[in-house]
Amino acid sequence: MKSDLEIAQANTMEKIEYIAKKAKISNDYLEYYGNYKAKVDLSLLDKSNGDGKLILVTAITPTKAGEGKSTTTVGLVDGLSYIGKNVIGCLREPSLGPVFGIKGGATGGGMAQVVPMEDINLHFTGDMHAITTANNLVSAILDNSIYHGNELNINPNDVVWKRCLDCNDRTLRSITIAQDKITNGVERKDGFVITVATEIMAILCLSENLKDFENKVNKCVVAYTYDSKPVTIKDLNISGALAVVMKEAIKPNLVQTLEKTPVLIHGGPFANIAHGCNSIIATKMALKHADYVVTEAGFGADLGAEKFFDIKCRKANLKPNAVVIVATVRALKLHGGVDKDELQNENVEALLEGVKNLEKHIESIKKFNVPYVVAVNNFVNDTKNELDALKKWCNENDHLVVSSDAWKNGGKGTQDLAHEVVRLCNAESSFNYLYDLEESIEDKIRIVSKEMYGAKDVVFTDNVLEKIKYYNQQGWNKLPICMAKTPASLSDDPKLFGRPENFDIHVKELNISAGAGFIVVLTGNVMTLPGLPKVPSAVKIGIDESGNTIGLF
Repeated sequence: MKSDLEIAQANTMEKIEYIAKKAKISNDYLEYYGNYKAKVDLSLLDKSNGDGKLILVTAITPTKAGEGKSTTTVGLVDGLSYIGKNVIGCLREPSLGPVFGIKGGATGGGMAQVVPMEDINLHFTGDMHAITTANNLVSAILDNSIYHGNELNINPNDVVWKRCLDCNDRTLRSITIAQDKITNGVERKDGFVITVATEIMAILCLSENLKDFENKVNKCVVAYTYDSKPVTIKDLNISGALAVVMKEAIKPNLVQTLEKTPVLIHGGPFANIAHGCNSIIATKMALKHADYVVTEAGFGADLGAEKFFDIKCRKANLKPNAVVIVATVRALKLHGGVDKDELQNENVEALLEGVKNLEKHIESIKKFNVPYVVAVNNFVNDTKNELDALKKWCNENDHLVVSSDAWKNGGKGTQDLAHEVVRLCNAESSFNYLYDLEESIEDKIRIVSKEMYGAKDVVFTDNVLEKIKYYNQQGWNKLPICMAKTPASLSDDPKLFGRPENFDIHVKELNISAGAGFIVVLTGNVMTLPGLPKVPSAVKIGIDESGNTIGLF
């Protein structure tokens, strides 16, 4: 079969005004980026009154075998359209880091893709660049303030705002700036994070409009004074400049699937180090224009789904109607102990051992009281015995299960899943959060660690306990928490597959994201700036004599 890129390049797209018409969006609200992409003006939100059903797609713990969560998401969008429903998809925008690194893009695969795939996975409409610029403008103004007299009394050794870039570059995690000459500034230690891990990205995705973005940015803590008082962006007096930089990026991007179904792509925070959901603006815009809105959250349910519910839904007052939990035979066999090179061989015993991982994610989703369905994303090497065993396990344990052939057959291959999702959306849903904001910071961390990960307990470093006392004094203790954890395991050890038991979660650091409105809890050895593999994807990518991209997935 053709590669994802070849399939996307062979597709004939519709002009974006046709896609907008399907989404019930007037041309008056479109800002064209060529023929097949457009930004949607935020004033549309004030002119719309729809009330669609919200469907979240999540997954088991991801593995190198792949789960196809984005493929299933796009396939479900097309599947709902295939059975005659008015639907809009809402996806995150890919980061260039994984595109040129190892993970790949985020536009689906096979016959279930969002296009123009090359544009979306590369520069798209420039949102990532705007976020990078806004973040680094803060750094430049901050260091300039220290250099020119330091009127804010900032302790250079207590600057917490990091620079960023949308690239995997481990060498920039820890650096020293302003070396050699006094005219270069005040020498101090600094570091970079990846753009999608920045608070600017989080705020973009949690804002209701540009003014709300500016108000939230003002609250961002960038440093502390010599007497340990927080210094904010409001103190730097640049929130207006940041709003100007972000005035286009805050508008959602309208594109289409291979089957011409409307999709809004906007914002792209990672779920292992950020909150992992597309923007509130795009989601609400879609809900006002479609009967069904399909969105996804990053990585497994332990990370993306929990943050979708406890952070995004809480802040935006969203009420999800159904959850799709994506699983594959391949990934479950890997969780059951099979080596990646042996996944093509039938192994029902390993599958049933690995299904414990799926079981834990189902238990976690049930805690939020939203109807769910298990979507088995089919791969060509799956055997009938393996698929039958997985479906039998689901049926015996009263878990609704449906096969999905989105990769091979697009919307037609997900019509059964679409019908079940519609049925679930019409069922009773008594959605609730996992924890109350009035709980202490320690208890919120323990609740997520025990209820979502299955941890025995949580171990806090002395430094973290001191920070918690300080956060309590600052009034930050009533904020939700955003857990930063490896996506490769339910635990904080990426080597523990399946369903680990009797483990502790180790909290190494806390960071306040007062603008975004949550506390980032760093566990294990999670990195906020990924590195490249020995053979990065970038070495396979190029452009041919006709100007066509090659080697991109």
